[in-house]
Amino acid sequence: MDDLRDKYLAAIANAGDESTLEDLRVQAVGKKGEISLKMRELGKMTPEERQIMGPKLNALKDEINSALAAKKQALSDAALDERLRAEWLDVTLPARGRRMGTIHPVSQVTEEVTAIFADMGFAVAEGPQVESDWHNFDALNIPGHHPARAEMDTFYMHRAADDDRPPHVLRTHTSPVQIRSMEAQGAPIRVICPGRVYRADYDQTHTPMFHQVEGLAIDKDISMANLKWVLEEFCRAFFEVDGVELRFRASHFPFTEPSAEVDIRCSWADGTLKIGEGDDWLEILGSGMVHPKVLMAGDIDPAAWQGFAFGMGIDRIAMLKYGIPDLRAFFDSDLRWLRHYGFASLDQPTLHGGLSR
Repeated sequence: MDDLRDKYLAAIANAGDESTLEDLRVQAVGKKGEISLKMRELGKMTPEERQIMGPKLNALKDEINSALAAKKQALSDAALDERLRAEWLDVTLPARGRRMGTIHPVSQVTEEVTAIFADMGFAVAEGPQVESDWHNFDALNIPGHHPARAEMDTFYMHRAADDDRPPHVLRTHTSPVQIRSMEAQGAPIRVICPGRVYRADYDQTHTPMFHQVEGLAIDKDISMANLKWVLEEFCRAFFEVDGVELRFRASHFPFTEPSAEVDIRCSWADGTLKIGEGDDWLEILGSGMVHPKVLMAGDIDPAAWQGFAFGMGIDRIAMLKYGIPDLRAFFDSDLRWLRHYGFASLDQPTLHGGLSR
């Protein structure tokens, strides 16, 4: 045993790497190692011999294992020291910026819109996405024969054939939130209503689910002039362009009277959209003065109160501002697309700090 001890302690001390050390472990105390084979011979010895040899073999095995562990730690420490010398780094150098996740353009633009209208005194209102037929259509003065109420345009919730209760729909706009806000708060009121909406449509500029934001302001003396100022201020802040020119075109919406579609002056030079310059016009939203029947549906007296409303697609204005060509890509869950068009997760848009940093 003295020979075995001297042999393996010397070999362990001279081992130059962990691979050599592992080979020595197998040769000495592995299942078929020399010390292990010696321990198997204990069964052939007399009881007196086992009492003498057993403790000596166990002590030898423990000593070899301790030497192996100590050498392995020494080799590991030496490897770490060498690595630290080779991979020396000056930690006083400034760090490189690293994006911690990305914010989807829809979420970013929603935050931008909220920040702009909050600065003008608008609160944020929310409502259910599964909406009653009354809140989605009737309360908004949309007649029963209107094309928007057809099943080819609207997603109706399933119900039994003998169920005579009013139907429910996936809301086709966020206007029902205006009705619910008027019912809950009354007048005066100033809110925006961002959220998901659903329509049966799908192409490069339409998807079955998309995002809208609508605004409502009701008070004693509100007029179209107030509406025009609010929309001009919004476009100036959102597109971050000082010179914004809007054009109001007469239109018809069941829930506003008078109604107007709003265009913004722009140019398409070399395929690039530039807001606030050029000779082209681009439609961006619909607006108008709230219809008296809509005020009455919201339990507000149209003889004492009046107001304006407007609505626009969040996805659409995101496409315009950030040059995104296809609306369908918003919902493809493509990480490459999100890394390209996404925003830094810790950069909250503010008017004083910049909306799109």
